Amino acid sequence: MMAIILMIVTALVFPGIILRVRSLASGRKGPRLMQPMKEIAILLGKGSVFGDTAGIVFRIAPAISLSAILCSMLVLPFANQKPVISFEGDFIFFSFLLALGKFFSIIGALDIGSSFQGMGANREALFSMLIEPAFFILLATFAMFTGYTSFSGIFSHFNIAGDYYVLLFSILAIYIFVQIAVIENSRIPVDDPKTHLELTMIHEVMILDNSGFDKALIHIGSYLKFAIFGTLLYNIFATTGMSTFLHVVLFFLVQIVYAVIIGLVESFRARNKMDKNPKFILTISAIAWLAFVLILTMTSRLI
Repeated sequence: MMAIILMIVTALVFPGIILRVRSLASGRKGPRLMQPMKEIAILLGKGSVFGDTAGIVFRIAPAISLSAILCSMLVLPFANQKPVISFEGDFIFFSFLLALGKFFSIIGALDIGSSFQGMGANREALFSMLIEPAFFILLATFAMFTGYTSFSGIFSHFNIAGDYYVLLFSILAIYIFVQIAVIENSRIPVDDPKTHLELTMIHEVMILDNSGFDKALIHIGSYLKFAIFGTLLYNIFATTGMSTFLHVVLFFLVQIVYAVIIGLVESFRARNKMDKNPKFILTISAIAWLAFVLILTMTSRLI
């Protein structure tokens, strides 16, 4: 339960940190740290408005997507504590839960019948499909290296302070996890959440017809997904022998650095051209293959 509580707390401040970093990087004062949460609170107090073409799928999609994300948090460990749900191969269950949430967000956008939302759903589905190999290759590499196929087993037997090969693999894994988080949350360089041109929008154009309470659920899900991938990053750094207090400090330190990196990238990097995104995403899968080959070399399984 500790992991769930820490992820919820992180999700409260994570978007505010990104906004503050972007504001400071551009020389502006910017909004306060909790401004995104205030906007969420306003949306939660409003009712949802549905168009004449909105079907039942559009109405239930935000709730199911958020529920799937919340369920995926149950399999993530913290320190030496086992998660609420833990079994062999639970990282596949984890990815399927995130895919379920993404699936309902996509078909919810298609259900409204808008050509713009259908365009955004098509791009979201394509990019999610292209990034899946990188995630599975990376987690399978962790499983092969540690000999375990559950999150708790993998991270409890992985030590970043091993030899140089382990350190190099950890660097590649951190980079891949950050890029997967950026793509899954439709951020720069794949997408720009601040754009207002429908033809170049991906995630934001999918939720144009959502409003009020439903839109708040969508934003909460996005913030929680950032915290989820930040927790995966923390587990790479977490080592045995540390006290619970030090683990909590390390958890928030990793999450803050992670948010600052996202903010700096969005401040100084432009969004890719739409036709460049597939190449960019497939490059991440290629890097995951490099990590896989590295582990094969370390374990003397490469002939």
